[in-house]
Amino acid sequence: MAGPSPSPHKPRRKAKRSADPTSSFGNSGSVRPVETLVRAPAFPLAAFLWPARGTVSQWELLPLILMAAGLFRWAAGLWGYSGFERPPMFGDYEAQRHWMEVTTQLPISQWYFHDLEWWGLDYPPLTAYHSWLCGKIGSLIDPSWFALFSSRGSHDPALKVFMRATVIVSEYLIYVPAVVIFVRRYSRLSGLTNWSAAVALVAILMQPATILIDHVHFQYNTVMLGFVVASMSSMLAGRNLWAAVFFVAALGFKQMALYYAFSVFTYLLGNCIFPRVNIPRFVAIAAVTAASFAILLLPLVVGALYDVRRGIDSRPDIDGPRPPLPLFQGLAVYLDTEAFYYPVVEQLVQMVHRIFPFARGLFEDKVANFWCALNVVIKLKKYPAPLLQRGALLATLASILPPNLVLFLRPRKDLLPLAFAATAWGFFLFSYQVHEKSVLLPLMPMTLLLAGSHGLSKSTRAWVGFANILGCWTMFPLLQRVDLAMPYTVLTLLWAYLLGLPPTSLGVYLQETGNTWSHWATVFIHGSFYLAMAFWHVLALVLSPPPDKPDLWVVANVGVGAAGFSLCYLWCLWRLLNESEILPRSWFRRKEKAKVQ
Repeated sequence: MAGPSPSPHKPRRKAKRSADPTSSFGNSGSVRPVETLVRAPAFPLAAFLWPARGTVSQWELLPLILMAAGLFRWAAGLWGYSGFERPPMFGDYEAQRHWMEVTTQLPISQWYFHDLEWWGLDYPPLTAYHSWLCGKIGSLIDPSWFALFSSRGSHDPALKVFMRATVIVSEYLIYVPAVVIFVRRYSRLSGLTNWSAAVALVAILMQPATILIDHVHFQYNTVMLGFVVASMSSMLAGRNLWAAVFFVAALGFKQMALYYAFSVFTYLLGNCIFPRVNIPRFVAIAAVTAASFAILLLPLVVGALYDVRRGIDSRPDIDGPRPPLPLFQGLAVYLDTEAFYYPVVEQLVQMVHRIFPFARGLFEDKVANFWCALNVVIKLKKYPAPLLQRGALLATLASILPPNLVLFLRPRKDLLPLAFAATAWGFFLFSYQVHEKSVLLPLMPMTLLLAGSHGLSKSTRAWVGFANILGCWTMFPLLQRVDLAMPYTVLTLLWAYLLGLPPTSLGVYLQETGNTWSHWATVFIHGSFYLAMAFWHVLALVLSPPPDKPDLWVVANVGVGAAGFSLCYLWCLWRLLNESEILPRSWFRRKEKAKVQ
């Protein structure tokens, strides 16, 4: 009797997966069976989390990660802050505290007009609303913290605790949830394991630049960054309307979110055109965007009209005829100052004037961007302001058009961090009125690459780590001026140690296989910059600049930083072009694909 006929279906093969980048056997990018992966962690951050690998669920691990990140932030806040006991202006800490008293003690129509010489409000309305909320809560604890005029320059220790707490609470309500959700979605899109996603999440939350600026120097940048990450996360989920809402919120909190505006626009527009034209989607996105801006401005508009009805003047410090606002010079003759709409127009014009300070010039302080570096060779301030504005505009457009053209033609979710990073680098390097702290904007999407495909591999960690450490280094003169050199040293070296980066380790540049010309070029370039940064610190510590060149070390910092950031821009742009597959196939891309496979 014949045996049973063989089944026509072949047994399914066990799926193989890419090597875990947190394993020391997973850096070559080759495909290996899962059982060969569990050997040893590749860098200290993975080693710290290694005991929980495979034994702790993500819902148990996530609270531990958030608690650890919060403790580091609170510990960083034990140091001083910008302007501590430094009259007459007392720094950014005093600016944030002052906005809380302005928004809680004055009518809304006076917020953008009050005493502009003493930290006048110069951020969009959502920052003002946030300051109002924090000020109202703080006034319930101690009204003297926000007593107009009499509380200027206050360094009450209890007030410091409250102010630090507002930063952490704001970050944990906006930025941290947005990053957690983005990492989860982006890592799944990229095929990462939950464990690798958890390691990437810790690395992102421990990014030193954001901690140094927000929790040490003192600001609320992570609120704006959180709204941007929420917008990117919504794009990953295909929720384009929510992406528009969150990005309007980011713009409404800080105007620096314009660094990402082109990428948001081109991605959403590309989604409305490719693979086929979708007019209803375009109309819906435009309508939601307009409605979001209207809701954002509504309290300011209604408040201005209400104050007029109550007889409250927006500029009570001016007696007699009031001079037109700067932006009204060519518009005032066409407006009826007695019309009901005039107070609203006045409020909106003043807000725009405060948010975009073109009168301050191309740059105020020395920043590691193209214009400050060029100013060392060619004194730009001798040129007329309109010419410099046009030059900055053209240079910025030339730098951001390539990545956004790619994103428009290839509106793919996996390209979002690279496109956002390249665009933000272009703005940082070439735009008008850049500040040192603006480097947080290109660093954020570039750091998010850690949660993507091969994000924890040596090559990606090397470039992401290089950008972050260089970014912290360029902010050192700012931090040193307010006696914050110690937290800079501790937090930067800690992050470098956790990710196995120089100067604590050279392991990220030691390839087991696949040593190509690009690898050795990276080793040489990064090594040169790390040596330059270390040598600069030694010189600045032991040698005083010559009397005729008091800014010598700061100028050197600007030059090295601008060169390094330009390389980061080129790296992000090249990776974007390569991964978008928009360029013709080349021997380099074939080799890279063969290496990954």
